[in-house]
Amino acid sequence: MNVFTPNTFQIANRRLSEKMLISVIDAIRQDGYAIIENIVNCEDLSQISEQMDKDSAILMKEKRWGGAGRIPGHLQQGPPLHPPYVVEDVVANPFVIQITKSLLGSQAFNGFYSGNTNCPDSQIQPLHRDGPILWTNMSKPHPTASIVVNISPGDTNEENGSIELWPGTHLDTTQELTNIVENLRNDICPPIRGNVKKGGVLIRDVRLWHRGVTNHTNRPRHMIACVHNIKWLARERKLYYQTGCESVFVNPDLDHNAVFIDQKIDYLTNPFAHQ
Repeated sequence: MNVFTPNTFQIANRRLSEKMLISVIDAIRQDGYAIIENIVNCEDLSQISEQMDKDSAILMKEKRWGGAGRIPGHLQQGPPLHPPYVVEDVVANPFVIQITKSLLGSQAFNGFYSGNTNCPDSQIQPLHRDGPILWTNMSKPHPTASIVVNISPGDTNEENGSIELWPGTHLDTTQELTNIVENLRNDICPPIRGNVKKGGVLIRDVRLWHRGVTNHTNRPRHMIACVHNIKWLARERKLYYQTGCESVFVNPDLDHNAVFIDQKIDYLTNPFAHQ
């Protein structure tokens, strides 16, 4: 597992050491993912989790299943888009932005802010990527152009349905992920589980094969997601937040792609209403 734990000096300075940064970047480039522990404020996460639990109850009752394949038990659910739930450690985390700048270069932008919730007794999703291979006629895979930043408001583990990851598959140029392709890859390098403790962040190449699996507990397991893109990728949308959140988006090393509006945003019934 590519798990990195910043020391107290790095935590205090809100910045990874150059040695750890290089190791994180190498892990993402080689295996397609890295986990960085203890870089998100847990009090903020508890507050967000409490509201997301309430929101999940509404969505589960209405069976608003989303995500890959719209499989029962999986919700396309993001956190609220108004204060006090929009916090710097989630939308503009300095450690994450440091990694983004090193991996994608300057002027990278956030093109997505939402999330997924894995509900009790959920079914298994189909194997999939979150983003396409940009050029299909290349003899070698192209470098990373987009990364998914996953932050869970609570611990994620095998019991509550932590994400299934297939290391190295971001470098596989296979287009269609069939059962035959899956079985062949499993013989080479079987999947792992992206277990992350509360306060940690999972960063993965958008092309990495993965899927949601069964949550065996009686509580929903949330996962917030941002997608940071290299500067020349097309911008499909702006990200809308309610006014009052502006102060958390001040880090200049990421284009937050943010717009702030006065009216209430219907983030619950339409998870992409703000985009």
